[in-house]
Amino acid sequence: MKDFKKYYSIDATPDEVYLALTNPVSLQLMTGEKAEMSTETGSEFSLWDGSIVGKNLEFEDGKKIVQQWYFGDESNDSIVTIKLHLDKGSTSLELKHTNIPDDDYDAIVEGWNHSYMASLIEFFDE
Repeated sequence: MKDFKKYYSIDATPDEVYLALTNPVSLQLMTGEKAEMSTETGSEFSLWDGSIVGKNLEFEDGKKIVQQWYFGDESNDSIVTIKLHLDKGSTSLELKHTNIPDDDYDAIVEGWNHSYMASLIEFFDE
């Protein structure tokens, strides 16, 4: 199991980024795919038409999102923590994804950089 941590700069406020990441309508607009999301702790979510699924563990409005991502039969929890920080009028997004299965690591990192975060950055650039 491996961990991934990276910072991204988003041209929007932390509140705007938080809303984009927790609202199913904005997620669907951002990705172009069906999204199911709720800010209710313990609720399950689905992104990219079921390509990413898991459980919402914790929310702090405008500041933090913690999710458990499911990887088939893996017994160890894969936890995604997103922290949002105001940085000179934009947002510094801190991403930490722990316990990524070794066989999935490269694809997950590629997905974070070139799909998930690229879509989020582009969403606010338009």
